[in-house]
Amino acid sequence: MSPAFGAMEVEHYSKGVLLEPFVHQVGGHSCVLRFNDKTICKPLIQREHQFYETLPTEMRKFTPQYEGVVSVSFEEDEDGNLCLIAYPLNGDHDNLENLDNSDCEPKSKLLRWTNKKTMLLENEKISKEWVRQHRKEEKMKSHKLEEEFEWLKKSEVLYYTVEKKGNVSSQLKHHNPWSMKCHQQQLQRMKENAKHRNQYKFILLENLTSRYEVPCVLDLKMGTRQHGDDASEEKKANQIRKCQQSTSAVIGVRVCGMQVYQAGTGQLMFMNKYHGRKLSVQGFKEALYQFFHNGKYLRRELFESVIKKLTELKSVLEKQESYRFYSSSLLIIYDGKERQEVAVDSDPEDLEDLSEESSDESAGAYAYKPTASTVDVRMIDFAHTTCKYYGEDSVVHEGQDTGYVFGLQNLIDIIKEIRDESGE
Repeated sequence: MSPAFGAMEVEHYSKGVLLEPFVHQVGGHSCVLRFNDKTICKPLIQREHQFYETLPTEMRKFTPQYEGVVSVSFEEDEDGNLCLIAYPLNGDHDNLENLDNSDCEPKSKLLRWTNKKTMLLENEKISKEWVRQHRKEEKMKSHKLEEEFEWLKKSEVLYYTVEKKGNVSSQLKHHNPWSMKCHQQQLQRMKENAKHRNQYKFILLENLTSRYEVPCVLDLKMGTRQHGDDASEEKKANQIRKCQQSTSAVIGVRVCGMQVYQAGTGQLMFMNKYHGRKLSVQGFKEALYQFFHNGKYLRRELFESVIKKLTELKSVLEKQESYRFYSSSLLIIYDGKERQEVAVDSDPEDLEDLSEESSDESAGAYAYKPTASTVDVRMIDFAHTTCKYYGEDSVVHEGQDTGYVFGLQNLIDIIKEIRDESGE
């Protein structure tokens, strides 16, 4: 080891990235962490990693962009504060440079390891002082978080008030109880294993919420079957029971988590998977209605885009031979912060400074039309996905994943029902 590199080993955070909870995680049990604004990471599971590296081209627009692998270490300072730090994988500082980006974003937009072996986040560098301050704040919050987790076990639908001042999205990190719960559990698991192992591989994925100011996220567990082919008898029985006792067995889809911004009250509503499992088909429909309602009115302008994307995804999956997406989820994401509405007969330049209040006051004098809203539909979580092209699987399936497709069709039908019943 060179003296220069040895010195850098001491300066941990000059070449590593401090991972934080990903505040928009609303479902699942695997810990998802924030790598930077546009990238998240999660523990590498070989089957999921294989899926991302071999998935068909036509499916890429319906999955997060895969951005490589990093090594993550569990670290503890002299005060006992715990954190996770990401480093280049096995000292290979070019691992992100060598990705196959033929169907992805240009390489210039991807993360890079500099030749000084220092991790840069688009000129953003994590200083040791920032780390110390961050750890101090986390320690102060730890007792409060433990109380919130106890509350979380009993409360399946929660409302948090978001302060009016400041950026709404930046305040979410103090509110999402599910992401904090998963983060704490991950730290605990790694702490327990620290004596035997302290190097973990994590995969880097596109942060699907980065384009939204206040992401509203719906996590849907898809399919009529959730257990993988390699599940133990106990796991298989447990997953079958969950499906039979929820909407999964009836319509092939159930709510796994939800985060919705309520514009009327300035609150965030969270629904966890335990509540989602209890819903009847009618309850599932009401939950979907609630997801598209901002507390003031139903976001009807979102329906056509969602239906179109779900229909396109269904068409793509119907053509996938042998794939089974057991225990996979589907995310629907939109921005709770609406774009400024524009008067039909007005010059857009005249309305650049139109505030929300003046827009409301002028509604009687002008006919306003809502600007286009972006909705994203993506498949995630492929730890139990199987396909005959993987080679090593003992069970080989033929044809399409009928359980997943069945759930998609029912989801489309229910959203159409909500649209038609709420039409003016």
